[in-house]
Amino acid sequence: MIRARVRRLSSRSRERLAERHASVDCHREPSRVLAGGARDLVLLFFAFACTVQTASGTIKYKISLEHPEHHLLHVTMAVTQASPGEAVRIPAWNALYQVRDFAHRVQDVEGAWATQTLGAGRWLPAHKLDKQTWEFGEAREAIMSLGPRDLIVSYAVEWDDPGPFNSQLNSHHAFLNLAEILMYLPNRRAEDVVVAFDGVPDGWQVLAELPAGQEPNSFTAPSYDALVDAPVEAGKFEQFAFDSGGAHFRVVVDAKEWNKAQLEDSLRRITAYELKVMGGAPFQQYTFFFHIGPFPEAGGGGMEHANCTAISSGSMEGAAAVAAHEFFHLWNVKRIRPQSLEPVDYTKEQYTRALWFAEGVTSAYGSYTLERSGLWSQAEFYGDLAGQITELQSRPARKWQSAEESSLDAWLEKYDGYRVPERSVSYYNKGQLLGVTLDLAIRDSTDNHKSLDDVLRRMNVEYAQAGKFYNDSEGVRAVVEEVAGRSFEDFFRRYVSGTDEIPYDKFLAFAGLELKTDAGRAPELGFQPRVAAGGVVRVASIAPGSPAEAAGLRLGDILVSVNGGSLAGFRRWLREHAPGDTIRVRVRRDDRELDIAYAVGAAEGVRYVVAESPHPSDKQRRIRDGLLHGATD
Repeated sequence: MIRARVRRLSSRSRERLAERHASVDCHREPSRVLAGGARDLVLLFFAFACTVQTASGTIKYKISLEHPEHHLLHVTMAVTQASPGEAVRIPAWNALYQVRDFAHRVQDVEGAWATQTLGAGRWLPAHKLDKQTWEFGEAREAIMSLGPRDLIVSYAVEWDDPGPFNSQLNSHHAFLNLAEILMYLPNRRAEDVVVAFDGVPDGWQVLAELPAGQEPNSFTAPSYDALVDAPVEAGKFEQFAFDSGGAHFRVVVDAKEWNKAQLEDSLRRITAYELKVMGGAPFQQYTFFFHIGPFPEAGGGGMEHANCTAISSGSMEGAAAVAAHEFFHLWNVKRIRPQSLEPVDYTKEQYTRALWFAEGVTSAYGSYTLERSGLWSQAEFYGDLAGQITELQSRPARKWQSAEESSLDAWLEKYDGYRVPERSVSYYNKGQLLGVTLDLAIRDSTDNHKSLDDVLRRMNVEYAQAGKFYNDSEGVRAVVEEVAGRSFEDFFRRYVSGTDEIPYDKFLAFAGLELKTDAGRAPELGFQPRVAAGGVVRVASIAPGSPAEAAGLRLGDILVSVNGGSLAGFRRWLREHAPGDTIRVRVRRDDRELDIAYAVGAAEGVRYVVAESPHPSDKQRRIRDGLLHGATD
């Protein structure tokens, strides 16, 4: 298939854009020294730049969604009173801890300068300084003495990758992570900004968790950082709203099949519980964006933002499970935030040792929320905990890579060789286990009067509400010790920064729980999945001679669903089934979907099981009840 590529706006397209802005009252005229298409550009510039002033933003973006089937977003950026030779950049990373160099998607960068007295200079090609930075230096000498200047930048960006970590424009919808699309001025990220959408197809709505601007389909933000922390959905989506805990929630759903009553019930339970744990909402309104399958773009995953989240899932159950994790992020990582991630540096890797807490402990609260809100049974909670232990113990790398080092190495996750069990552990996986064991240790130390909940609440007060950031693991440890009233130096030295084996039996015993092993033949998939950029899950390797190979699975196949459900559930399915059971995998290959079913093979291994002790002491019973119900004595 050959994809049509529109390299730049035609003169007639620019005339139409200029006509759309012609109603703006502006007391400036373009220079008459320009002719032909360049004059059309300048007309567009003056109409556009004037709206910057009237919309109260010093930097304004216009994004055209015309011809969505071309997958090209045409962007115009207007900057008031720019310095001569002002440089603009596009981020190198966003949404994932991966440098993805969004500049490789940018085409046709041009710029023009203008003054209030003499009008516009000529339309200039960009001068590229590095892979993600452009300036328009030819005009520098000509305008140095002309007083205040305005700068307009025009370019196109190509995107057609599914969310929540990417951006997409096609005939079905648009989902935009704006940091992947909008350039910025390095020294002016803190200024007011406005973004407006033009050429919106008939029948489409445009929605973002941002204040509405003066123009139709426009939004405002107090800074570039705030703007790009709010994704945009445009299309013929469905939506509903509800109130919980004194806050208002909007739910945007793009799905072929979904159940409103089921989704609303799940979200009400999740938000009510987490708002109660954290003492209320740090926002007035919050938006959930859902893409729910089965269709190819529902690869699975979620991305947190300050006042919203974007979630893709192949099933309703998977959507709820991801929502429990992502909603808790509005405190842990978006507001309770490590100093090492502030301020955001969009140009290069930003290292932190605290992802085990920011992501892993959030995963612990995702599972806590599902069980404590009634969406999971106690058996499911125990099964998930045992599965996390099984996963970590199956990775030899646990013996030499710590939770802190795993956090630092997050930027290597895009490489297949890094993700193998012999090379790395997951800060999600080990961080979740550290969260649960910390919780149990705090409850034991305080006779169940305090818990990990108290740690998060205190960090919320001491850091988030005070506008401060914590010092990675040291900051977490300090608050844990405040809450527990004793030193946790040994715990953090051995299990967080060190690689000592976690003594699960010791910690589980605090709650009258036992860890049992189930050695023998375990079900084996026969292939290794890999989460690629954007959350797309591909078949990275296939075991020679395996049932998966015999059934026709191929390298590079994109996984759409497993047993008709979320991709996140296939490891859980393995834990609950035996060799010889049939697994059904739907994959996308060459723009078509295939269903592949086969009986899973067998592999020698150890599986862990968490069970309740038959005769707990009074203290053990109280801690166990507290763990399961989120309560203290």
